[in-house]
Amino acid sequence: MITTARSGKNTFKALDYLYGPGRRNEHTDPHLVASWDGFAPDPGRDSEATLAQLRDALDLHVVRYGHPVKKHVYHRMVRADPTDRNLSDEEWGAIARRVVAAAGIAPDGDPDGCRWVAVHHGDNHIHILATVIRADLTQARLRGDQYRTETELTEIEREYGLKDWSGTRTPKYRAGIPKRAKSPELRKAERLGQEETGRARLRTGVRRALAGAAGEEEFLARLTAQGIEFEVRRLPSGDAKGYKFALPSGDPGGPVWFSGSQLAADLTLPKIHERFATGVDQPAPHRPVGQGQPDTVRYRASTTVDHITTVIDDEPQPGQVAAVVSGTIEILDTLAITSPVLSRKEINQAARALEYAAVARTRAARTEVRAMRSAARELLYAGPTGSRSGEEGTAAATALSSLVLLAIIIAKWHAAQGHRHQADAARTAADHLRAAYTRHAAKPLAHLDLEGRRLPEAIRDRQETALRRALPADQASGVLAEDSWAALAATLAEAEAAGHDPNALLANAAGRRELATADSPAAVLTWRIRRDAHLSTPAPAATPDELRTRAARARTTSLTTGTPATPVITPPAPVAPDQVRRTR
Repeated sequence: MITTARSGKNTFKALDYLYGPGRRNEHTDPHLVASWDGFAPDPGRDSEATLAQLRDALDLHVVRYGHPVKKHVYHRMVRADPTDRNLSDEEWGAIARRVVAAAGIAPDGDPDGCRWVAVHHGDNHIHILATVIRADLTQARLRGDQYRTETELTEIEREYGLKDWSGTRTPKYRAGIPKRAKSPELRKAERLGQEETGRARLRTGVRRALAGAAGEEEFLARLTAQGIEFEVRRLPSGDAKGYKFALPSGDPGGPVWFSGSQLAADLTLPKIHERFATGVDQPAPHRPVGQGQPDTVRYRASTTVDHITTVIDDEPQPGQVAAVVSGTIEILDTLAITSPVLSRKEINQAARALEYAAVARTRAARTEVRAMRSAARELLYAGPTGSRSGEEGTAAATALSSLVLLAIIIAKWHAAQGHRHQADAARTAADHLRAAYTRHAAKPLAHLDLEGRRLPEAIRDRQETALRRALPADQASGVLAEDSWAALAATLAEAEAAGHDPNALLANAAGRRELATADSPAAVLTWRIRRDAHLSTPAPAATPDELRTRAARARTTSLTTGTPATPVITPPAPVAPDQVRRTR
């Protein structure tokens, strides 16, 4: 169950809202399920009762108090999860009595508690409305009411068999997740027909500007390129104190500013500078031909991810996992910027889901952060890739398959620590990455499958023997039963023809961890071997639709995900001081 509380100064206005249709006609059949004495007038079920009568009853002690109280109305909502069963009025009444007792409105056994009512009006939730003056004409002690209420809700969830949200009530979880949008922000996004709130779009834009950035000047220049406004707040000494960010706005009131901490815990100035301090490996300005191509860089990124996978697969320290989650988000953000439209949205959603799998209040391991930030930087410098089904598709599929397995490992670690919601977030990220992987892998796999089915039987038998030597018997049998086995056989035959030893390639590819949890171990082995053996993938002739897509991509690099566009950076280009013109 989730609960939020707010305060107000007009009891009648609050009651009018609770008994009214709601802001979007979501209130149906409003009625009392509990009150301070069980005899409060109910305008929802008693035709003779009025809102004014209920207001006067609730405000009795406020009037008797005789002194002005700035905000005497206490309003708390308690909502069950959508997957929970519908609770009866009697159950909601019992829950309301426990909540007001825990909050300090009407403690158990206290005859002088505040007056309160609980209104149920559909959608499996209640609103508790109270006045904060007690019968002994003192003010209720409500400090810490949110924590006490949430502790009680944890017990209620267990006793009533409801979804367990206790994992989200820890300080560590609250410190790690992105800051949620408030109701006015949600209503504004809905009114404007936007899928995300301004806060969410701004957070994504800031993360994309940060991904792989070597230092503050580059970071701020990328913000400017996206159209994101910023300010560097400074102390009297001139030292930087914090960041403020805003999306461009045509509103008369000007842009809505958010500090870094209002976006996410890791987007504060100290945390961002901590990333810069780890350093990044700069792409060489004069690399050999092909070394900076998008497909080659994606292969290198997948190698980095595979190495990181082995680092955290056994018993990693929290700092290592924190570094991996942070670095993976940076890699995904750069992939979302530089990937074709067919997978961009899924990759972006994977990055956003992984934000909820962060490890809070832990110093990230510098080695892992540097490796993954460097991979993100190289992806960004390599520029966008197309949607061709040949080498670019194979390279993208290879990188995404590695990222799927890494997301699975992150989920397993959180599950082992009892972090159920963080584990769910990592699994959600893995699901989005699978969807993106499928879109890139389908055509290359179909081509390799055709080649594999054309292999002479003797060659297929030889590759089967190599596979059985490299894998345990049960895993080998599973791979041979897969539809993707023909593609793997074709890859092994191609590598053998190029002078590689299939046995060594298989042993190396299968020796990496997490193969057993892959949806298709045969496909994972295929991509790893093609990458390790530097095998190219011939591309079938482009269809007219693909040609039109390429032409459109050449004309524009703007994003369609609703977040500010991030232009691709071409090295080496130091940032001129006049580019950072909005700091103060």
